[in-house]
Amino acid sequence: MSTLLPKPVYALLVVVLLPVFAIAQIGRSTIATGASFLLLSPDARTTGVAEAGTGLIPDANSVFTNAAKLSFAGEKGLSFSYTPWMRQLVKDEHLGYLTAFHRLSQREVLGLSVKYLDMGEITFRDETGNLSQRYNAGEISIDASYSRLLGEHFAMALTARYIHSNLGSGAYNGLDMDRANAFAVDLGLYSEKSYMSSRQFSKRFAWGINLTNIGTKLNYTNAKESFLPMNLRMGAGYGLNNNPDNRLTLLLDVTKLMVPSRPQYRVNEQGNATTEIEKGRDPDRSVPSALFTSFFDAPGGFSEELSEFTISGGLEFCYYRQFFLRTGYFYETPEKGNRQHFAAGVGFRVRSLQIDIGYLAPMAQRFTVRNELKFTLSFHPGNILDMD
Repeated sequence: MSTLLPKPVYALLVVVLLPVFAIAQIGRSTIATGASFLLLSPDARTTGVAEAGTGLIPDANSVFTNAAKLSFAGEKGLSFSYTPWMRQLVKDEHLGYLTAFHRLSQREVLGLSVKYLDMGEITFRDETGNLSQRYNAGEISIDASYSRLLGEHFAMALTARYIHSNLGSGAYNGLDMDRANAFAVDLGLYSEKSYMSSRQFSKRFAWGINLTNIGTKLNYTNAKESFLPMNLRMGAGYGLNNNPDNRLTLLLDVTKLMVPSRPQYRVNEQGNATTEIEKGRDPDRSVPSALFTSFFDAPGGFSEELSEFTISGGLEFCYYRQFFLRTGYFYETPEKGNRQHFAAGVGFRVRSLQIDIGYLAPMAQRFTVRNELKFTLSFHPGNILDMD
């Protein structure tokens, strides 16, 4: 692709540099962060239930949703996921996710994962249209998770993460841009319990809380540092089993970005934005301060704080432990990004091998991705449904 300002570069620069130009965005309250690829749901199973994955039966992909689930996921597992990313805009972007876990002891589990967003080759041209640079952009995160049972039905996990964001290097529109690195941690809590309700039916209830991407800021430019997408996820799942080969699981997740809300800046007599904050708080603050104030810093007050929560609900039906059907819906308010999409998915399992396909169809016009497919190939020795 060869344009003066390629679409993927434009989108990335907007995400990265938006806090720098916040004074020019009056009336728009979408929260911007760096390395937003960390929030992308990478596997087909989670995508199929509209990202309401906390209450799903644990597997290797639990590292993304809540690593504490690994304590209930069996002895070991391996999974690879692939997504042809944003094909409606460009043809050479890909999202890959590789994850594995291994049980160290009855109470301890180690998990590893790598997520890579390949943005393909980008051609930069100057104002006259002359070629100035070709660049291969991409972002990667490498995780190591430790999960430990603290009781028969309760576990806790700690994840360490390294992030490398390679969006561009050089001077663009007066801003010096370079690669950025960051380190972060996740803290997860998870509990699940199964019990018999009759000779034919059993029930399972699970809940979890996960605080992710708590770490250093990203410094892309000489102008402003960007927060990582620090995120709070709370979710639950209720499962009804029959015989126990068939299962229906109902799921609900709620998430919120734990980063500063964009303040409202004062407008002068000429109608131009100033640097003076009229409502809200200064977004240029420390990571600990952002975490503790993110629940009450929105300029619109409590109603705007509520609008910063996203809600996803879904269900998974398992038929004789070999065939899976999934669906769900994800909702984000229009003022905070307007991500609204319907999700569906299927899965097939033969002994220890499982193939999953997830489908995402956005319902809101502002969401750029259309009819996205994700594919996951997993290997779990034994049957993970036996864990409960």
